[in-house]
Amino acid sequence: MVNPSETCELHNVHEDIVEDIRTRLPEDVIFAKTAVFFKALCDETRLRIIWALDQSELCVCDLADTLGMSPSAISHQLSTLKIANLVTSRRAGKEVFYSLADDHVRSMLEAGIEHTCE
Repeated sequence: MVNPSETCELHNVHEDIVEDIRTRLPEDVIFAKTAVFFKALCDETRLRIIWALDQSELCVCDLADTLGMSPSAISHQLSTLKIANLVTSRRAGKEVFYSLADDHVRSMLEAGIEHTCE
């Protein structure tokens, strides 16, 4: 519930500001994709996987051993991370190695950890 002392006492729309913001408002599809991104990040296990992949490219077996989980549980979480475009994979013979999709993922993780530690 919003504290009444934190709301305007009169209805006064600042039309110039509102119009400026409306002209710069991203399309709904951008917000939908961004929501998928953040939903993927709001799981402790997936954050641990992302953190591990920030350290090094790893295969499912490496991730499972590092995090003390089963390979099938890791694979399930990696699937969610791939759908959200947070990780990528590459095949090397019979192994598949995972890494962070780009530096934006690394930056988001590091900023989140830094913010939490403040």
